[in-house]
Amino acid sequence: MNSAATVCAELDCGSAVSARDSKETPMRPVWRIMSGCLKSRSALKNCLPYDEYNDQSLRFICSDSVRLVQGTNRCSGRLEVKTDQSWSSVCEKDFDLQDAKVVCREISCGSPSVLQGALYGEAEAPVGSREFLCEGSESALLKCCSRKSSGRNSCSPGQAVGLTCSEQDNFRLVGEASRCAGRLEMKHQQRWRPVDVGLHNWNMNSVATVCAELDCGSAVSARKSKEASERLVWRIWSECFKSGSALKNCFPGYEYNDRSLEFICSDSVRLVQGTNRCSGRLEVKTNQSWSSVCEKDFDLQDAEMVCREIGCGPPSVLQGALYGEAEAPVGSREFLCEGSESALLNCSSRKSSGRNSCSPGQAVGLTCSDQNNIRLVGEASRCAGRLEMLHQEEWRPVDDWYSNWNMNSAAAVCAELDCGSAVSARNSKEASKRPVWRIRSDCLQSGSALKNCLPYDDYRDKSLEFICSDSVRLVQGTNRCSGRLEVKTNQSWSSVCEKDFDLQDAKVVCREISCGSPSVLQGALYGEAEAPVGSREFLCEGSESALLNCSSRKSSGRNSCSPGQAVGLTCSAPIRLVGEASRCAGRLEILHQGEWRPVDVSSRYWNMNSVAAVCAELDCGSAVSARNSKEASKRPVWKIISNCLQSGSALKNCLPDDVNSYQSHEFICSGLLVEPLIFLSSSTDGVSTGRKQGSELLIGSSFSIMCSIRPQYEGGSFQLIFSTSNYTQNHTLPAVNHSALFLFSAAGHAHQGTYRCVYHVYVFSYNFSSMSQPFNLTVSVKLMESIRKSSASVSAYLTALIISLVVVLLGLLGSVLVLYFKARRNQKSGPEHILLHDEGSRAEGSLEEETAV
Repeated sequence: MNSAATVCAELDCGSAVSARDSKETPMRPVWRIMSGCLKSRSALKNCLPYDEYNDQSLRFICSDSVRLVQGTNRCSGRLEVKTDQSWSSVCEKDFDLQDAKVVCREISCGSPSVLQGALYGEAEAPVGSREFLCEGSESALLKCCSRKSSGRNSCSPGQAVGLTCSEQDNFRLVGEASRCAGRLEMKHQQRWRPVDVGLHNWNMNSVATVCAELDCGSAVSARKSKEASERLVWRIWSECFKSGSALKNCFPGYEYNDRSLEFICSDSVRLVQGTNRCSGRLEVKTNQSWSSVCEKDFDLQDAEMVCREIGCGPPSVLQGALYGEAEAPVGSREFLCEGSESALLNCSSRKSSGRNSCSPGQAVGLTCSDQNNIRLVGEASRCAGRLEMLHQEEWRPVDDWYSNWNMNSAAAVCAELDCGSAVSARNSKEASKRPVWRIRSDCLQSGSALKNCLPYDDYRDKSLEFICSDSVRLVQGTNRCSGRLEVKTNQSWSSVCEKDFDLQDAKVVCREISCGSPSVLQGALYGEAEAPVGSREFLCEGSESALLNCSSRKSSGRNSCSPGQAVGLTCSAPIRLVGEASRCAGRLEILHQGEWRPVDVSSRYWNMNSVAAVCAELDCGSAVSARNSKEASKRPVWKIISNCLQSGSALKNCLPDDVNSYQSHEFICSGLLVEPLIFLSSSTDGVSTGRKQGSELLIGSSFSIMCSIRPQYEGGSFQLIFSTSNYTQNHTLPAVNHSALFLFSAAGHAHQGTYRCVYHVYVFSYNFSSMSQPFNLTVSVKLMESIRKSSASVSAYLTALIISLVVVLLGLLGSVLVLYFKARRNQKSGPEHILLHDEGSRAEGSLEEETAV
């Protein structure tokens, strides 16, 4: 009915009155959608339908005259009435209990329980001035007599009618001595019928909700009726309710069915305000009222009795005030259980001697342990084998429903068994020769939820097999393929120091837990290490099947390793698109059990959000299109169900099934093209690429810019975008051999700015484009001045050098001439020559001194 209310609101048709399957078969195809796609009033128009031949369609009745807005549910809110195609609130002075009864009946809710002005906010619509005079038997408010309100001028928006209708008492348990046990029946369209709720989708938390709504204490058990129903049943799905009040809003369809549901609730005890159905503050029902129990009047024998009565394990914690103060009175009854009784109220009891000394803070808080009711069997390790579950005192293999398990489900099983990370999960190849317990994996919400899944008896030829890694696990990650690495040795888990772990080791771990190759390896990436940081260095070669199969040695750096250096590891996703020139287009394939296969994904469940998740997971941008492959697959495919996708990372966790199918799927993502490259070529600077920070050109020099892209698709064009702070220019050339050359004759200041290449191509009936890195260009005259200054410096240096050489040569020539004339003079005279020689020596010394100077 919440979905129906969304439809009525979107059509501006007031409140939802009823919804049902059409009794008549439509004569044409229908659009099939899932109501779960509704998230808001605008969501219905965004639902992605698929074409189907179906014998059912839907009929809705909306109240086009009244609606309740801003309430906590569809049966509460501020009353608005539609007249002349506009909505207005009603003044509380003009509205009484008789009028309220008509409104509650009109919108298919129970009798009015609260009638108060301004209970649901101020009136946004005008407050009307119409007084209704209902007798109480009318089918609609606008069929009541009315008159102009005498108090219209004195009615403020704060006095607009706020109305709460009680939720109809429309289900019950029948067929047993207690009203809290028996077959579940529901009243719909004024008829009581047994209920079939698709039991595969229920768990004990769902049963606990039913028991609480019937004021019947804790849930004890639930099962399919052994006897076939001889009449029509109402079929509902447990997932339609999110809280105790939601079951009344479930929309049943009628059908012939041979099964209904039987529930047993404990009408005498319940645990409230706990973290799960097996914990909470104990309350006991006597004389149709609930009261807490004083811890002085309650011992371990009594606690064992309560835990057994509500179908939980033995008590693990018994402590007063553990689950809040007691709202109900604290009783004065002391229980004297012996341990063999079937219910607490079957135990002997006596009036408590300490009743006066018991305060609310001493009310019994009880935690019963979860029963160890799952196991893996059939292999040498307790962490591998066929999954079995204990239910109704019997161990049986477990079968899933619609192959809807995924690796997150498997991870929950492994974690619950303290078996490390999930490695694989699959349907058993051998048929089970005995009945199985059939459950649905989506009942798993956490590691402890599997124990609460509600199985039912089924003869099936399949069961589930799991393999867990009992030696390694990744914890606190964003998905099962990421987290802080912990290794199990001597039955305890410890982190690994990043100094003792390299890429080869990481490859082995990623392969061991069935993930892709390592993409990130960094210490402290996933929080501080809670477990001790180990001192073992691994020496993997990369081909080992498990980390503990690698050689190892005691770490030399154990003393220098802090918790902040514990290994954080992210393994990549085992999915790909193949068959096209781009890695972002083609047939979807997934790696499972060491084998790449095409994927058949039950396309009627897929929508563009699912496709977007695949594109995002491949880092390929947005979703462009998806279709069934035109050509049949000639090899086996992996079959998955797309509703296992919850986020962009979920596809890697989907659990495929081995099937012979001719169907696969082709996806196209917006990140289809690789990034083009940009090159600059000039007469002064040679060739440089856009990968550089930028380039400087000499003013007046010729230059060219080349755009190029790795060959993917033929044709297309390149757009050269030139931009400055003031304007942008575009130049376009066709792509020739996957490139284009843009020529510029002379560089000027107008060419300074940022250049980008954008490649455009039309493929797959869509236009795609990809942009290069920016390239910054500067044009300058400083380069010319630098060259001119350099030339002048060289000329001056050469001139000075030549002058120096000339001076030195002239000096040498003078010295040679002086020596020559002295020698001739000595040959012509004797003693005189000696005198002249002495004088010549003095003269020579004087010349040499001058030359030296």
